[in-house]
Order: sequence, then structure tokens, then C-alpha cells
Amino acid sequence: MSAKKPRLGQNFLVDENACLRIAEALGDVRERTVVEIGPGHGAITGLLATRCRRLHCIEFDPALARELAFRFRNDEHVTIHHEDILRADLRPLAEDGTIDVVGNLPYYITSDILLKLYEAARDGLVARAVVMMQREVAERIAAEPGSSEYGALSAATQMHAQINNLFTLPPSAFSPPPDVYSTVLRLNFSPRFVALGVEPMAFNRFLRASFAQKRKTLMNNLRVAGYNAAQLAEAWPEGLPLQVRSEAVPLEAMAQLYCALVGTGSAG
Repeated sequence: MSAKKPRLGQNFLVDENACLRIAEALGDVRERTVVEIGPGHGAITGLLATRCRRLHCIEFDPALARELAFRFRNDEHVTIHHEDILRADLRPLAEDGTIDVVGNLPYYITSDILLKLYEAARDGLVARAVVMMQREVAERIAAEPGSSEYGALSAATQMHAQINNLFTLPPSAFSPPPDVYSTVLRLNFSPRFVALGVEPMAFNRFLRASFAQKRKTLMNNLRVAGYNAAQLAEAWPEGLPLQVRSEAVPLEAMAQLYCALVGTGSAG
């Protein structure tokens, strides 16, 4: 498992106990298909290969992909894919049902990978993920409404999954040591769109618009997004302050506002 930076700079997880804890965090995967993102030299791959029914490893670095393919050449249930995770089609990998995902997400595309997993969760392809990322990103993801850290990625994640913060690793757990601490999260996917009565793609666009400029109030962000004062006044939830910022608004209230705007024919 490797944390990749631009130009394929890599930080490999070398803490054996951490590798074991990550593999164990997936739970019982004896009858499961697991997809590992960025396996690197295979520190966690070797553990997963003995635990799951089917293992797909997606590695962008061609040299590492060749190394892994040679190492696991006799393991018929392990497949190495030399591929960009952002372009990879997960659907064929979930041919027997849902998949579980594990990975040390490259810092510079963490959000993009998470959004890809959320899309897969909406499609019913992925059940859970154990993912490592920069500690500050993990804190934003898990932040509660009302916190200054709560933002668009927090809301998107919490619309799709229940979040468990498992543990944080120091730079010394990697070789070479990165400049940041890394946190491991477990995401149990259970999208809330049906429960909140919202259409996924349109509501995701609404959330992005709501958080477009952090310094602006929710109302001002929505004005910039094309809603007029009359529409917002008609749809505004009772009890929600007019000058509230988006980071202070729970998802339930966001969904209520969105549904009311849809009712005025002004949401898209």
C-alpha cells in the first residue's frame, strides 16, 4: 500500500502492526471480494490475499504492478490491475455482489477517489471501505455540522456512509516518512438519499453550490447559484436563521430546503 504524491512520489507503509489493523478492520471477508487501491509493494496485499475470496489490486505505478503480478502469480484469486483508480470501472469487479475497498489514498486525489466510491455506493457496488488519508482531511470528513471543519466533503461523505475513525499513524510508520500524519477511517456505506427524499445527483449539486464560498452565508451562496430572494424566502425552513452559514446546517435541514426549492420549480 503506498501513498502517492504527484510525479509518483511514494510513501510506503512499513508498520506491520498498522498493516494488520487495517486488514482486520474490514472484518470477515472470507466470502467477499476486496479491491485494494494502491497496493505498493504489497504489505497489506499479502494479508488480504489470505483472508478474502477474491482480491483485485489497482496499482498505477507500472513497476509496482509488475512486481505484484510476479509475487502473486500463483494466487488465482488475486488479480493485479495496472490502472488509474479514477478511470477504473468497478462494476465488473462486483460481479458477485458488492465489494469492500481498502487503500491508502494518494493525498493529492483523496477527494476524487472518495467521490468515486460514493458514486459506486449509490450504484450498490461497494459496501464498506477502510481508507487511510491525511489526518486533516479525515478530520474534515468526520466533522459535525456547526464545526468550522464541516464542509462539502463532510456533507457528501455523511450522505453516503457512517464514519468510524479507527487510528492515526505518525510519519515514522512510512518509508520514506511523509510530512503529515495519516488517519484510517472505516466507511460503512448506507446512502441517505431515499430516507431524506432527495434525488442524488441534483442534491449533490445543491450541496456543492451551498458550500461554494465558505465565507458566504448559505443564502448568499444559493443566490450566486441562481436562486432569487423570493424563491429562497418561500422555501426557507422555519427556525433556520437567515444568516446561517452552510457549515452550521444539518443535512436534514439542507434536504428540507432543497425539497422546498424543488417544489417551487427552481432547483436543478
